[in-house]
Amino acid sequence: QVQLVESGGGLVQAGGSLTLSCAASGRTFTDHAMGWFRLAPGKERERVAALSWYGESPDYADSVKGRFTIFADVAKNTVYLRMNALKSEDTAVYYCAAATGRSYYADFDSWGRGTQVTVSS
Repeated sequence: QVQLVESGGGLVQAGGSLTLSCAASGRTFTDHAMGWFRLAPGKERERVAALSWYGESPDYADSVKGRFTIFADVAKNTVYLRMNALKSEDTAVYYCAAATGRSYYADFDSWGRGTQVTVSS
């Protein structure tokens, strides 16, 4: 499995921005598609963004399209989630995950511990 450590969460006002980071180790970074998921109280886990190393365009949930951007620095084995125009409904614990393959259609089987994002209205 891939070891993942998230950082960058915190408290931000509605309309603000935040960038989450996820440092990966343990396997070849580009052998695993990367994703950001979130879990809010009373809601199901949602995949908000995913990055493929298989030639697919980044994938975004409808709820974050146009506001969130996933990108990676391969030299640093790190994937990021840039979040703009944050809304109170974006409040959740955000998890970084790595898939078993290079496509984001593969199963995500490695998970970080999560980082809390709280958006105040």
